[in-house]
Amino acid sequence: MIRIRAGASPFRKRLLALGLPLAWGGAAVTYKLACPVAQQSGLGARTVSSAVFFAVGTGLVLHVRHALLRELREARKVAGAAQSVLLRPLPPRVEGLNVAAAQLSADRGAAIGGDLYEVIATEHGVRVVMGDVRGHGIGAIATAAAVLGSFREAVHDEPELGGVLRRLERALARHLRERARAEHPSAGAEPEHPVAEEFVTVLLLEIGPDGELRGLNCGHPWPYRLSGPRVEPLARADPLPPLGPFPLPPELDTEHCGHLLPGETLFLHTDGAEDARDSRGRFFPLGEVLAQCLRDSVATPQAVLGSVFTALLRHTAGAPQDDVALLVLMNDRQPRHPPGARGTARPATTHPQPTNHL
Repeated sequence: MIRIRAGASPFRKRLLALGLPLAWGGAAVTYKLACPVAQQSGLGARTVSSAVFFAVGTGLVLHVRHALLRELREARKVAGAAQSVLLRPLPPRVEGLNVAAAQLSADRGAAIGGDLYEVIATEHGVRVVMGDVRGHGIGAIATAAAVLGSFREAVHDEPELGGVLRRLERALARHLRERARAEHPSAGAEPEHPVAEEFVTVLLLEIGPDGELRGLNCGHPWPYRLSGPRVEPLARADPLPPLGPFPLPPELDTEHCGHLLPGETLFLHTDGAEDARDSRGRFFPLGEVLAQCLRDSVATPQAVLGSVFTALLRHTAGAPQDDVALLVLMNDRQPRHPPGARGTARPATTHPQPTNHL
């Protein structure tokens, strides 16, 4: 018995894919050479021959179209799996925080772009990153992967947010050097300027068990705090420059942003949200939309996320020009009791479900 090795499978698939076109072609050649009608020159014979060859051509076109669509579906499936590993779905609850997140890529057909976010519970508190890589496309996705990979390790190792940020800076610089060597191998082992004008805006937040908020901001929009009927920026301090063009200062002063009290919500976003324009060039009024959510009693993070994305797509006629990522965190913890009282905070879910999709 003849055994086909696993390595021969692509060849067999290719051969099977060619089977139908070869059959169609063989039928056409057989008709032309062997059918008596094909040898005649009358109008009826020519009409029959034209119909035969038209049917053959149509069959070949439909077969090729079907094969291309099948390959496209498989490629999208693989790309979607790879992208979900990079920007993995967040659990709906993290250490007493209700979480909802989603993003929209400006590249048609892409599941993600150059925006990044992550929420991780650590022994130092819940740590959050929201970032935006300059540009979009494959290059931006690779840069986002480098930054996210470093963040997922650093948040557990570094006791201070400043240490996490420096780890992200080193990871970005290393990624840009490797990318420059791959794109310009003649430039030498260590290009002086790895990739010109490449940068990443990064916002780091740390939420302590008592709701204390601390942050470091490198060129990213500050999030909004939704408290009762009020919508206000979490902080107004000038951010540091984005990561990439300039080194971090020797001393990193973490911004103390008060406390996220039970019932309060943080709304994090990339600049693609506030910079989105309508057909008349007007910017998307993100603050007004959030205030309307509060007036309409849209309370849960998932509902806020859906309302903002609906308004954004309506504002841009369904075609935003830049990647947009939104992350909503609501403090759903029970108020702390005096010492000696039993805590009633609910534990995080053991079966997290994706929150990336509206």
